Amino acid sequence: MGDLGGKTLFITGASRGIGLAIALRAARDGANVTVAAKSDRPHPTLPGTIYSAAAAIEAAGGKALPVRCDIRDEDNVRDAVARTVEHFGGIDILINNASAIWLRGTLETPMKRFDLMQQVNARGSFLCAQAVIPHLRKAANPHILSLAPPPNLDPRWWAPHTGYTLAKMGMSFVTLGLAAEFRDAGIAVNALWPRTVIATDALRMIPGVDEKRCRKPDILADAAHAILVRPARENTGRFFIDEEALREAGIDDFDAYAVAAGHALLPDLFLDPASSN
Repeated sequence: MGDLGGKTLFITGASRGIGLAIALRAARDGANVTVAAKSDRPHPTLPGTIYSAAAAIEAAGGKALPVRCDIRDEDNVRDAVARTVEHFGGIDILINNASAIWLRGTLETPMKRFDLMQQVNARGSFLCAQAVIPHLRKAANPHILSLAPPPNLDPRWWAPHTGYTLAKMGMSFVTLGLAAEFRDAGIAVNALWPRTVIATDALRMIPGVDEKRCRKPDILADAAHAILVRPARENTGRFFIDEEALREAGIDDFDAYAVAAGHALLPDLFLDPASSN
């Protein structure tokens, strides 16, 4: 398996959680990482800022550029991309990790929250891709990877939280479209989604989720790494599940990723039983 040494990754929402885990995995290869997130000051309930993430990335062996970036703001995104290119000389990989969530029904969803989810998830992913693709065209093995589920129109995933499902499926359909549009340019555009619920600091803000029944973000970091080292021209337009990506890389023991051994794992949203490996 190859590595990401010397590659430059632009990762949205990388100040904590899954985005930071992906950044740290790349850093261990000696990659360059732009930490593009809004968290330039400590959050009252969530740990991590772009600066603490950058320090962790450099401690892990990579190089980091912390950039405050609200991916809803076009000028913010284009400035962050320009700063990355100026600092590192180019961009090889875009990780669309930033996401907004609100697991409520229609009558319990304020329009402000609905708009936030659409702006961050679907529009933000599209905007970041639009800004980065001119630079990916110059890269040797360019990838876009979005944390989004396989497209699913089953009403059971829509009825409980139509606004959130629309926003996440928006990311999925952006992935589908970009993969087809830029296939001939040799840019790999794929998505990655966890088989089970992942224990993040943000998850702890959702009541009723037993963290002992979750996996660590490391499983997605390792799965993302396995995808990103593949030849871009040979691997595009796929909606990977973390277990699937790891199995294809020769890893089939997932016990180390469990938060607590011996607990039944919670399946994540949007995956039908038929899709189980």
